[in-house]
Amino acid sequence: MPAEPGRLRTLTIALLSIVLGLTAVGVIMVQSASQVVAISAGRHPLDGLLKQGAYAVLGIGLMFAISRVPTVALRRLSWLLLVVGFTLQALVYTPLGYEAGGNRNWLRLGPISMQPAEFMKVVLLVWVSAVLANKQRLLDRWVHVVVPILPVVAASMFVNVLGGDLGTLMVLAALVFGCLYFSRVRGRVLAGVAAIALLGIGAMTIIKPNRVVRILHFFEVDCLTAAEHAYAGCWQTLNGFWALANGGVLGVGVGNSTAKWHWLPEAQNDFVFAVVGEELGFVGAMAVIFAFVALAAVLIGLMTCCDSPFARSIIGGVTVWIAVQMMINISVVLGFVPVLGVPLPFISAGGTSLLSLLTATGVVLACVREAAAAPETADGSLSAARSATAGASPDTAAPSGG
Repeated sequence: MPAEPGRLRTLTIALLSIVLGLTAVGVIMVQSASQVVAISAGRHPLDGLLKQGAYAVLGIGLMFAISRVPTVALRRLSWLLLVVGFTLQALVYTPLGYEAGGNRNWLRLGPISMQPAEFMKVVLLVWVSAVLANKQRLLDRWVHVVVPILPVVAASMFVNVLGGDLGTLMVLAALVFGCLYFSRVRGRVLAGVAAIALLGIGAMTIIKPNRVVRILHFFEVDCLTAAEHAYAGCWQTLNGFWALANGGVLGVGVGNSTAKWHWLPEAQNDFVFAVVGEELGFVGAMAVIFAFVALAAVLIGLMTCCDSPFARSIIGGVTVWIAVQMMINISVVLGFVPVLGVPLPFISAGGTSLLSLLTATGVVLACVREAAAAPETADGSLSAARSATAGASPDTAAPSGG
């Protein structure tokens, strides 16, 4: 936390307040949405609270621990983190991996179950930002934007496609695009990268027949009028609509949802926003959306207070990551896009997702901490903290490749 009163301290307090508030709402809603399923499966009635609460405590501790790590250390570790991330993704296709919800993106290591793709979001955030910071003075040339970022990101996305996880693929693409955009990469280079990404996503989409069927079903069937599809492809969407409608303006109260009684599939995961709308009503649902909008505004405000290229890329990537993931999730619940299996940030059940988001917040806080400390040692030149993250010179950046 910046010690001196001012804009940076105010924004940091706002960031922590919103993140901790959304995490607390998530723990409550996961417990409410999963209680019936837990009891019917013979688990403890407070299973959702205990699990999600434990991940929240662990993630908050991790967030504050990482906020104390110098950003220069994070940049030095970025390549090692990239190797670890790819190794975990590859392990999904060994006997340690397993399929859930039609996607093979889960890994079981003893008693621990995790999604390497969620960990990879943080890895790519740090690694891409480190590469862009090292090449800051060379980013007007497209080759230094594309290499080595595009091949590495494409390889990670391809692993997700093999597992059938299109939602994570889209979030990863948006995250990297956010890093590039806020690193002030030229518009024509961004347009080229975006075109390549869209072509890649389109190609990777059509290689999975079940995904193509789901998309075609979305465009060809109106779930509100096609009664013959009510017990098939429209079941989850319709029950999400009914849950939101049942909530009205003020909701039926926390714990009183009827959709979670085995009517709404994945009520505590991808469709937790429907339970939020039913139990907290239109007011509560809009409050959650407003919290995400405020979080994006706070992150952008913090970005203006940080002058290092690494910090701008980190904060910009996190902003786009959270915003796009939130919009995809809520759009799915509202029926605007096909079901993609994307969790609502900080709120949906899932330890790996929550840990990755809180870890990314910790990296943002590390950038903010150094931005706050920099003026205290300024003597007319760059401070030690600022110079460590200001980016390499052209002579050293070009051969390093990040």
